[in-house]
Amino acid sequence: MTAVIRQSAAPDIGSALQLLKMTAADLDEVLAVEQKIYSQPWTRGNFSDSIGSGYQCHVAVDQNGTVVGYFLMMLLVDEAHLLNLSVRADLHHQGFGRYLLGRAVQIALQNSMTSMLLEVRPTNHRALAVYERYGFLRIGMRRQYYPAANGQREDAIVMRLTL
Repeated sequence: MTAVIRQSAAPDIGSALQLLKMTAADLDEVLAVEQKIYSQPWTRGNFSDSIGSGYQCHVAVDQNGTVVGYFLMMLLVDEAHLLNLSVRADLHHQGFGRYLLGRAVQIALQNSMTSMLLEVRPTNHRALAVYERYGFLRIGMRRQYYPAANGQREDAIVMRLTL
């Protein structure tokens, strides 16, 4: 059963942004966003490796060319795996996450993917709410998947969207 296309971002958001392929030149700005919003951020190497591997790596920039957010997605046979989707901290709760998610889904569909998979921390309530509103379903749990504070590990909720 194909999921109905979900709630999208406010119409004016997309017109105010440009979605570009992420390049090495974007990494300083991307890392600044990443380090501000996550206690266990991706490294420059994680981003560089994803770009070098040919994954779908995109930045959304405003009219000034400033990075608003980004996503990285791996396409495997018929399933897209959303690896990272992030929005600048000062722009949370404004629809940018939904916008980026919609663009990721659009790219997955253009590449004949039939589903999208992702992992999210149970403590990331904001992201969980966005994914669930979009139509992602919880399909499993990866125990001790994410590094956490004090050498601990945190589970990951596995979610899937049928495209």
